[in-house]
Amino acid sequence: AFGTVRPSSLRVYTEVKFFGYELTSNKYISKMVKAYELRSLNKEELLKTLSDLRKELSELAVAKVTGGAASKIAKIKSVRKSIARVLTVHNQQQKDGLRKASAGSKYIPKDLRAKKTRAMRRALTKAERSAKTVRQQKKEVAFPMKKFAVKA
Repeated sequence: AFGTVRPSSLRVYTEVKFFGYELTSNKYISKMVKAYELRSLNKEELLKTLSDLRKELSELAVAKVTGGAASKIAKIKSVRKSIARVLTVHNQQQKDGLRKASAGSKYIPKDLRAKKTRAMRRALTKAERSAKTVRQQKKEVAFPMKKFAVKA
């Protein structure tokens, strides 16, 4: 049976023979995931959520091919966005871990350095800006700035 819809309930039941595999889906589609909720999860939980979402996306793709309900086809976009959110949070957590690992080292990998702009990265540091030559230091000691009292 290809894409049978049961009007008695809101659920969509799909049974498909797809390249020798039998895929059966009989559940409600999950809601969109929130990034702030994902940040509280650890790596294993994130990867489990990712695999669940990818599985759900493949089921929705099958439903689309087999002429499934319009509600299922409409969910494809939200599931894809949810997958992107999970991957974004996972990558941010990995990068944060790498930053902490290389915090005390002399050289930091280029992808972990502050981006800023090219001009800002090449600008003199505060120490370099305030550095003075020995001659300049002697000159400032010998000829200090004159102070004038201004009569109002």
